[in-house]
Amino acid sequence: MAKKAMGKKKFKDLGTGGKIGVVALSAAQLALQGAALKDLKERPAAQVKGPKILWFAVSFMNFAGPSAYFLFGRRK
Repeated sequence: MAKKAMGKKKFKDLGTGGKIGVVALSAAQLALQGAALKDLKERPAAQVKGPKILWFAVSFMNFAGPSAYFLFGRRK
């Protein structure tokens, strides 16, 4: 029988710890993005560095986008 090619694992192929990790990281990503989008909606444009629409789009880049917004996109 041929050996299965090494490729991307499917969620069902992960162990319990792997599944918990994926779910936890996904939840953290969604919470961080939700917080960034809520802040963007409520914050006046004058308090955002750059166009709000750009930060909206960037917030969809995994952890990097919302983190970048909170670190660099807001005026204090």
